[in-house]
Amino acid sequence: MDRPWSRVPTWVGAALRPELADATDGIISAVRAEVPEYARPLTGRFGARITEGVSVALGQFLDLLGRDDPLEDTTVYRALGQLEHREGRTLAALQSAYQIGTRTLWQRLAASTTARQLPPEVIFSLAEALFGYVEQLSAASVAGWADEEASRAGSLQARRHALVELLARPATPAELERAAAAAGWTVPPRVAALAVEDAVAVAARLPGAVGADLDPVGVVVVAARGEPDAAWLERVRGATGERRAVLGPVVEPAQAHRSVELAQAAWPLHAAGRLDAGVPLVRADEHLLPLLLAAAPELASALVERALAPLRALPPGAAARAEETLRAWLDAHGDVTATAAALHVHPQTVRYRLAGLREAFGGALDDPAARLELAVALRAAPLER
Repeated sequence: MDRPWSRVPTWVGAALRPELADATDGIISAVRAEVPEYARPLTGRFGARITEGVSVALGQFLDLLGRDDPLEDTTVYRALGQLEHREGRTLAALQSAYQIGTRTLWQRLAASTTARQLPPEVIFSLAEALFGYVEQLSAASVAGWADEEASRAGSLQARRHALVELLARPATPAELERAAAAAGWTVPPRVAALAVEDAVAVAARLPGAVGADLDPVGVVVVAARGEPDAAWLERVRGATGERRAVLGPVVEPAQAHRSVELAQAAWPLHAAGRLDAGVPLVRADEHLLPLLLAAAPELASALVERALAPLRALPPGAAARAEETLRAWLDAHGDVTATAAALHVHPQTVRYRLAGLREAFGGALDDPAARLELAVALRAAPLER
């Protein structure tokens, strides 16, 4: 980093020191007069920090003149930036104070006996040293303010993470209220869980939402008034964008864990493209059968194996055609004309194929319970592949 004070003759700092003995009070007075935020009594931590900041800055500047040393200790100025953040202010007031302080000090320097005796090139070097020095002090304050902001944001997100973890399990109303207050979250009358990657970023785009990047997938708890309507769902879609996401049912806050569980259970299926392929956002309660089958994979496998065994006994080409026909016929509730339209074939072709299916499956096609098993097995079959 540039050290402009090294280009000022060494003797200048020593010569200026006695002439600037009372400059601290003048700088502070100018700052208090021109920066409204600082126009208050110099008491407590505020007064101590401002007085220290000005006096240390002046002494350190004079010490550096003529030396090729870096500005090593900026602790005071980092602390000033942190203080501004803790008192709820931006850096605007402090930056104004730096500007006014620099201008006031330069006016004192220019009017000093020593400065009047300096050649122009040294005057220019002195000005460059002062403005470069204050620029580094200001940068330290910016860093201090940013550190405080990051610390506070990290602490808040940690509390929100804990809140989402609490919402993901059964909790008492008192526990929920305490965690919500700590996280700065107003508990809405109804909520829905959203399983999605980058949950914290998604939550930031949804009013009244709180999110945490949990394992294996993040969770956003979204505020809702009642059952989802088109406008509410559109806001959720807008927040998730092209990310795959699963929305759980809308529930009361005390039941948020139910919504979280359903959304998280559906997430692996949706991530694998087994729900609505190509649709980024799906609703878990519209896919309960796949979830039920995925929750009991061994039973689903046994059902597929037993119910669809007659298809497995057919040659590969014939098996694929028979399965396609069976799916369409079951979806059409046994309507041959509708089945033919779905398959783009003549109804007589469907009747011919059904004859083969009846031969393969025996009386199963005419038994309601057996037809239900076939329909469920055909839905479970893709999960087996």
